[in-house]
This record gives sequence, C-alpha cells and structure tokens, in this order.
Amino acid sequence: MSAKRNRGLTEEAADAAVDQACRMLRLPTIRAQYPELAAGAAQDQMTYRGFLAELLMSECDDRARRRSERRIKAAGFPRDKSLRAFDFDANPAIDPAAIHTLASCDWVKKSMPLCQIGDSGTGKSHLLIALGTEAAMHGYRVKYVLATKLVNELVEAADEKLLAKTIARYGRVDLLCIDELGYMELDRRGAELLFQVLTEREENSSVAIASNESFGGWTKTFTDPRLCAAIVDRLTFGGNIIETGTDSYRLAVTRARAEAAAAVTS
Repeated sequence: MSAKRNRGLTEEAADAAVDQACRMLRLPTIRAQYPELAAGAAQDQMTYRGFLAELLMSECDDRARRRSERRIKAAGFPRDKSLRAFDFDANPAIDPAAIHTLASCDWVKKSMPLCQIGDSGTGKSHLLIALGTEAAMHGYRVKYVLATKLVNELVEAADEKLLAKTIARYGRVDLLCIDELGYMELDRRGAELLFQVLTEREENSSVAIASNESFGGWTKTFTDPRLCAAIVDRLTFGGNIIETGTDSYRLAVTRARAEAAAAVTS
C-alpha cells in the first residue's frame, strides 16, 4: 500500500519537500527552477498538468544541453567556432547555403565524407570545427585531431602493440575531423596507418578533413601514388567537397587593420 500524503502542507513545507525530492531523484534543474516556475504558473493560472509538463520539459531540455556540452568537450576542439561567427561575406568562394545544408548533419547520419580544400586563412578549420560542433549538438560522437598528431599516435600505438585498440577507438566515433592534412609529408608507414583508420570507418562513419592542398598535390603528403589514390578515394567517394579558395581573409583583415592604424597615426 502506498503511504498517504499530507495535503495540508504549508507553502514553506511544500517547497522543502520539493527540494528534498529533487535531491533524491537527481532533478537539479527542477530543483533550481521550481520556485520561479511555480510563481509563473500561479500568475498565468496554469493547470496542474500544464505546470507538471513545464517542470519536466525544463529538466529534459537542460539534460539535453548538458549532454551536448559533454559531447563538444569530448570532441577535443582546440577552440570554439560556430557557423554564426563565420564571415561568409569575407570569403565569397564559400556558398552559405551549402554550409547550412551540411549543418543539418544528414551527411553524418549517412556516413558520408566531407573534404574542405583551400589555402591557409580561407576558413577551413573554422568550418571544420563549427560543423563538428553542430554534429555534437545533434547527438553524434565527434573527435577532432590534427593529421600529424593522429599519425604520430598511430605510430606509437603500433610500436606498443596497441594499434588495433587505437584504430577501434577512432572507429567508434560518428564523425572524425582531421585538420591540416597535407601540411607535412608522411612516410609510407604513417600513410599506411592513416589508411587503416580510414578503411575502418569507410561507409560506417563519417570523416571530415581540411587540407591546404588540392587532391592533385596530395602526392607531396602521401608519396606512394597508389596509396595516395586509395586515400583520396576513401575521402571523396559519395561525399561533399567544399573549396574555400585561395584568398586568405585573415591576411585581408590584418592588412585592413594595419591600413586603418596607419591612417589614424598619419
């Protein structure tokens, strides 16, 4: 039999009971927002059902927010970047509609690859981090890593007989973001290990890369032509390719600031 509840509680006693129950049930958002929501419900003459729904939705929304924050933190992004903060006017080579379509993360759901190709300062890393953040907010597990760091980690894992475990760990995330691919030449061993990671993820999970080299120039990074062709195939088959152009807007901003400062002092 369930215990009978005392319906004659004072407001102070009721507040204390709600606080205690929220602690026991681990409902921190309801516990924090209950007084304000209760006052608002009384003012708006909400029904009991409406007030209960408001409480539960606030808890669910806050839990979803905290989960998103944990996924974003686990991704290991080096800095915060968002699509809202990206200046599309500064780089007309990038189609805003295409980027906002990618922000829906349908390509991650379908395990498709994404390649961003362009010179330094054209917004590749910003978009890579921003789209990775969007994926984390959509509930996907994301990991960001520099290409050289990933290869070094794979080489160390191979030397320590931990390669299979390391490749499996990178294979478990829904989206792997590899930045600065093409900045440094990789020896054959490093390239082969990277190829193993890409093969592990092929058609199972998405890979997004940012590179300052066009695909034709990847032979500088992957010196074996056949291996280079296989890696390009893994990263482009059925995927999206965004070309960010050659004009660095970072350099343009720096020049504009310098010119403005010179005009003030002259």
